[in-house]
Amino acid sequence: MLVDRIGGPALSLFRAVVGLLFLCHGLASLLGVLGGNQGTGEAVPLGEWPGWWAALIQAVCGALVLVGLLTRAAALLASGSMAYAYFVVHQPDALLPLRNGGELAVLFCWSFLLIAVFGPGAWALDTLLPARRPADSRSVTA
Repeated sequence: MLVDRIGGPALSLFRAVVGLLFLCHGLASLLGVLGGNQGTGEAVPLGEWPGWWAALIQAVCGALVLVGLLTRAAALLASGSMAYAYFVVHQPDALLPLRNGGELAVLFCWSFLLIAVFGPGAWALDTLLPARRPADSRSVTA
C-alpha cells in the first residue's frame, strides 16, 4: 500500500526531527549549551522544580524518540510534560498560545501525541529489536 511505503519513512523522519529538537531543548536547559535556558546561556539549577526536571524529561525523551527506542512511552511522557508546561506555565497568562508564548509547548505536545499514537515509523530501533513475547505454554514439552 502506498500509504505504508511513504508513511513509514515520513513518520520516521518526523519522529527523528521532533526528537532532536526536544533533545536540544533539554540539553540547553540542563547544560547551558546551545544558548542555554531560554537564551540566557545558563543552565537551570540542579534539581530545581519544575525546570530542571522538565529539562531532564526533554533530554531523555528527546533522545529516545530520536533513535526510536521505547518510542511510544517516551512520546507519551513528553506529550504529557508539554501539556503540563502549557497549562501551568503559559495558560495562566492568557488563553491563546499566541498571547501567552505557549506555541512551542502546544506544538511539542501534539507532535509527541501523534508519535505515541502512530508509533515510531519504519526506521526506528523499536522496529529492529525483536518483540518480547511471553513463551507459548503449548510449545513447552514435558
